[in-house]
Amino acid sequence: MGINGEKFEKLMEVMKTLRDPDGCPWDREQSHESITMGFVEELYEFIEAVEDKDIETMKEELGDLCLHIVFQVQIAKENNEFEMAEVLDSIIEKLIRRHPHVFSDTKVKNSDEVVANWDDIKKTEKEKQHRKSVVDGIPRHLPALSKARKVQIKAKKVGFDWDKVEDVILKIKEEFNELYEAIEEKNQEHISEELGDVLFSIVNLSRFLNVEPERALHNTVRKFMNRFRAIETALEKKGKTVQEASFDEMDTLWDEVKEKE
Repeated sequence: MGINGEKFEKLMEVMKTLRDPDGCPWDREQSHESITMGFVEELYEFIEAVEDKDIETMKEELGDLCLHIVFQVQIAKENNEFEMAEVLDSIIEKLIRRHPHVFSDTKVKNSDEVVANWDDIKKTEKEKQHRKSVVDGIPRHLPALSKARKVQIKAKKVGFDWDKVEDVILKIKEEFNELYEAIEEKNQEHISEELGDVLFSIVNLSRFLNVEPERALHNTVRKFMNRFRAIETALEKKGKTVQEASFDEMDTLWDEVKEKE
């Protein structure tokens, strides 16, 4: 066993010790369900480290993700559900099965053909799971923007899609008009529905423009936060807080911050 294997075994041993009767009370109390949100948070922290190009933090966050995997497997082992070997066998078999151009004699010309083969193989696998709809199989808890995009991609694969980006833009305008009508009606339930339709249409536009909507919105939120912090700093130099400043004053500072960028 190489050094990586030895370290991974050590991590599994540490996790087992934490879950032992004389281990950590908090770790012993956890279940599959109780640690899932922590798993999600660690993933987003890793993504943030990648965006910041912070190699040390990337290393640390990947370690945290490994911890969550080992944690889940240890709980499963105690419940007689599965063990780490089964988890690893599953992903090894899947990677080999879905890359016949590497591990078999299938020939491909480019990455587009690789993706097409991957989808065909995946479809065969999913048919065994008795999925009835083209749009089945998307995780329930996937963030809504990413989920919308995946639904649209699945629909596109069977021909349910616009031909041109101009058609998508016209659809957005149509949805905005329906939202405006709902606002005039002052019907909150209708407003919520139409706003959802607008967002779904905008995700469709992002797909046509080859932009990942979740990442695009994330970057915009991050930009807003940085600019707002700059406004706070500028006001502080004037002896003011944001609570004491008017909207017009903050808006002027916003424009100044934006111009400096």
